[in-house]
Amino acid sequence: MTKIKICGLKREEDINYANNLKLDYIGFVFAEKSKRYVSLEEAKKLKNLLSNEIKSVGVFVNESIENILRYIDEDIIDIIQLHGDETEEYISKLKSKTNNKIIKAFEVKSENDLELAKNSSADYILLDSGKGTGKTFDWNKIKSFDRNFFLAGGISKENINEAIDKFNPYALDASSSLETNDVKDFEKMKEFVEIVRRKR
Repeated sequence: MTKIKICGLKREEDINYANNLKLDYIGFVFAEKSKRYVSLEEAKKLKNLLSNEIKSVGVFVNESIENILRYIDEDIIDIIQLHGDETEEYISKLKSKTNNKIIKAFEVKSENDLELAKNSSADYILLDSGKGTGKTFDWNKIKSFDRNFFLAGGISKENINEAIDKFNPYALDASSSLETNDVKDFEKMKEFVEIVRRKR
């Protein structure tokens, strides 16, 4: 039962699409350098429109713990995604201050990256090709990987079946492949969701 996460939602229409498709997770990007960045105030409005059955994930890159806690305190995010150079010490400190689940993203370039991912104290891990590159990494590297993970980086309708059949990820995480002219495209999202759910 592979779960579905669509990241980079930033408009009311995007939230309507997510509710309509009954996604498992949606992602708000709080990294200012990203073209999918949303402010705290924008995300708060969007979260108020989001179905209670969908978990909201806040994507942070080397953010201060105090700032992350503010998004939790204001009920904007349910889950924290760390997409920078956050250390085990950082994760431990964050865990001591909140019970919200943590996803730690790892850019898969070598066996060492996978070893770090396997031993991470985060609640979930996400294996990716980089920060929003929209490209896949060499999936052969994760053939023997034995921990539940979100699979991201270039996930599209063309490779969903391969991803699920070969690696059985906990969740698939897509963003740029579901956009037209840099905004989420409902038809692409719908097709993506339908392909994943046919595999369940």
